[in-house]
Amino acid sequence: MRSKGTRRPVVTSADAAVASIPTGATVAMTGAGGGILEPEALLTALETRFLGAGEPRDLTVVYALGMGDRMGGGTGRFAHPGMVSRVIGGLWTWSPELRELARREQLEAYALPGGVISQLFREIGARRPGLITTVGLGTFADPRCGGGRFTARGAAELVELVEFDGQEYLRYKPFRVDVALVRGDTMDRNGNIGWAGEAAQLDATSVAQAARASGGLVIAQVKNISDGVLDPHVVHLPAPLVDMVVEVPGQWQTHAGEYDDRLCRSGAPAPDAISASSPSGARAIIARRAAAEVGRGGVLNVGFGIPSLVIDALVAAGRSEDNTVLIEQGIIGGRPLSGDLFGAAIHPEVVHSSTTQFDLINGGLIDTTCLGMAQIDASGSVNVSRIAGEINGPGGFVEISQSADSVIFCGTFTADGLDVDVVAGRLCIRREGRLRKFVRTVEQVTFSGPHATARGQRVLVVTERAVFRLVDGGLELVEVAPGVDIERDILSHMDFVPLIDSPAQMDPDLLESVAARAVS
Repeated sequence: MRSKGTRRPVVTSADAAVASIPTGATVAMTGAGGGILEPEALLTALETRFLGAGEPRDLTVVYALGMGDRMGGGTGRFAHPGMVSRVIGGLWTWSPELRELARREQLEAYALPGGVISQLFREIGARRPGLITTVGLGTFADPRCGGGRFTARGAAELVELVEFDGQEYLRYKPFRVDVALVRGDTMDRNGNIGWAGEAAQLDATSVAQAARASGGLVIAQVKNISDGVLDPHVVHLPAPLVDMVVEVPGQWQTHAGEYDDRLCRSGAPAPDAISASSPSGARAIIARRAAAEVGRGGVLNVGFGIPSLVIDALVAAGRSEDNTVLIEQGIIGGRPLSGDLFGAAIHPEVVHSSTTQFDLINGGLIDTTCLGMAQIDASGSVNVSRIAGEINGPGGFVEISQSADSVIFCGTFTADGLDVDVVAGRLCIRREGRLRKFVRTVEQVTFSGPHATARGQRVLVVTERAVFRLVDGGLELVEVAPGVDIERDILSHMDFVPLIDSPAQMDPDLLESVAARAVS
């Protein structure tokens, strides 16, 4: 901790900084998949200390968005028996090592909506009595549906049902944060930290606030320590909020490279920055069909995977300027990246905190969102958070899907081995996927169809062979691709029978440009 009367954070080494973290501490972190704003040097030093000295042990780790590289980095640094006793995360898929510990019941595993965790950090930082919100009602986060618990081990109740003026809410309970691990770009001579060279801000300020209000320790990793003074508009971690700073000159902006100016500067994208990628097969059909549902002049959100390809489809159709694109990491405008760098954008117009971004999302700023789906059932409920018993977590899925005016779920009709082709403008299914997505009851509810119906949301489900919409009675089949037989190719691969009236034919033009065969 800093000495009383000292304004500037103490500059120290990563090893010395993490030596201040005690056994049993609750450690809150910021970061996003692809290495965006992840304090990797601090995490590496913490892992090294545990492997060498056997401490600190029994940590509780809390983070909002996915962190890691699927190769032991990020939250994977904690994936050693005894190092952590509890993990509360918004997205687990970036760390297969940590998921394996959860599968073996070697830690208490919880997942909560990513925005909830970010905003709960803010509430803890303001010493308020938790986060009270409708986010998560009717989903796995609802205490009537598990309260975010993914392992039998662990009895902590992180959320409770409350009521005000006859309306149900969830109260996500506050907790003490002993240590915050955050990252910035530059610390100036006054000890203030800014993010001018970072691809995102995420929730670093909220994470630091939570630790400070709890009487905890704030450790920041930065690339540079400057003798100058930062522009006050780029400072997001004021000096009094931070205890220790570790300078890491080799810090990379993302896992893709040390620095890419396009990810943190506005400007007109160069032609190569806006050229569309070329998805093929089922993925291309889905992206093009979903893009046809996106209007003009609104705010568009896309999720990870196939939904992110909707941006490519819009670019290919000459519609890149039709909408303002928003992603939950705090980016508005620009061209969002896909794949492992999802969460950053080329030439963003706005880069602010993900905590604030979730306020905008919950307030209804998104007109249309395109999201993925792992399972969907007869009621229109969707699961992406738990697959075959494996913990995935929702990321920002819950907030976005509950608040957008129009929700378009995008995914292949079946999974694991689906092979399709387009022949003479007709869809040909060469091999069916081994896993069904249209199931009688989803394994876990990440999006509640009945709640969406009650809210009057417009909900579509777009696959390569069929389109469904959510109506009062459940899912209705409204469109079928040319070449697809309803009984053979649709109903025989569903665990329930959807409503069927007079489904239209999918526009053949969507298929004609998809000539390449692909395995999805």
